[in-house]
Amino acid sequence: HCRREEARIRISSEALLEEFGLADVIHASASSLPYGRQRRLEIARALASRPRLLLLDEPAAGMNPHEAEDMMRLILEIRDKYNLTILLIEHQMRVVMGAAERIIVLHFGETIAEGTPEDIRSHPAVIEAYLGREDTA
Repeated sequence: HCRREEARIRISSEALLEEFGLADVIHASASSLPYGRQRRLEIARALASRPRLLLLDEPAAGMNPHEAEDMMRLILEIRDKYNLTILLIEHQMRVVMGAAERIIVLHFGETIAEGTPEDIRSHPAVIEAYLGREDTA
C-alpha cells in the first residue's frame, strides 16, 4: 500500500513538473534554478497537495515585466484548469488586473475599495491613494 502511494505521488509530481515546464530539471536542486523557475516550482509544490484554496504571496515579486506576464498567465491557467480559488497578494498592478476577478484594495491596512478590475481602475479612493490627485501632482 505504501509503495503504491509513493508511486502515485511520484507520477503526480512528475506530471506537475511537466505541466509547469520543469521536467528538464527534475533532478536539479531547487536552489540551482533561476528565480522565475523557482517560483513556478513553489506553485507546483503547493498544487501537489491538491488544495481547494491557493494562497500566492507576491508571486511576481522580483520579476521583470515579461516574467510577470508569464506568471499572470500561469495563475489564470491554474485557476481555470484546477477550478481553484486563488488568494493573490501582489503589488504589480498589471498582474492583479490581469489575473483577478475580484479585488480588495488595502491602503495602510484599511480596505479602501472592492470590486472587479474595471471597478478598481476607476475607483476615486484607489486613484488618490496610488496615483495621486491631479490637483496635487
